[in-house]
Amino acid sequence: MQDQKKRPPAVKMLALAALFGVIAGAAAVYVKETGSGNGGTVPTADASCPRAGEKVAALTPLMRGQVAAMTPAANPRPIGGLDFVGPDGKPLTLAAFAGKTLLVNLWATWCLPCREEMPALNALQAALGGDRFEVVAINIDTGDDEKPKAFLDEIAVRQLRYYRDASMGVFNAMKKEGLAFGLPATLLMDEKGCLIGSMNGPAVWDSEDAKRLIEAALAPPAGS
Repeated sequence: MQDQKKRPPAVKMLALAALFGVIAGAAAVYVKETGSGNGGTVPTADASCPRAGEKVAALTPLMRGQVAAMTPAANPRPIGGLDFVGPDGKPLTLAAFAGKTLLVNLWATWCLPCREEMPALNALQAALGGDRFEVVAINIDTGDDEKPKAFLDEIAVRQLRYYRDASMGVFNAMKKEGLAFGLPATLLMDEKGCLIGSMNGPAVWDSEDAKRLIEAALAPPAGS
């Protein structure tokens, strides 16, 4: 019964994802098809991410179905410039989450696909969030906190912590890295802070495809 209740939102999300793909063009698809993470080849990782390439290769086959828009990282590496504030208003960077696998998602109240996928992100956090994994959903509305907080309260999002960057610096940093073309934009980061994959556009994050991907991301590399 629970799966049946989720079908209409999932269909709506897929339609939004298709529309986003038409608007954004084929750039992300091209990267996915030519990325060295496919075909079992281990991507060339940054020196600070020596095992991340193996994880990308292992996870690439799971970037399918409801999360097929996820692009495996051709060069797994740390992503700098992601500065935002936490629920207490104090500055944060991804370094504060060391040891956790992260799904970093940028969203805004004026972005319809973002609004549609927030409940699914909330459900993913409820299902898998904890000491080893967190959905880090960063709101980038300009202005004060009133509008985004009211929206989250309206849709009963209670599992996601409130992260914020009113300067849009996080989006601009991801854009410079070639990881954000619009909203929503999502990064999958491993427990070492290394980029594993990225996605532009919405996804059904509470789907079985998404859960399998995250659960596999939490597994230790083979031979470790």
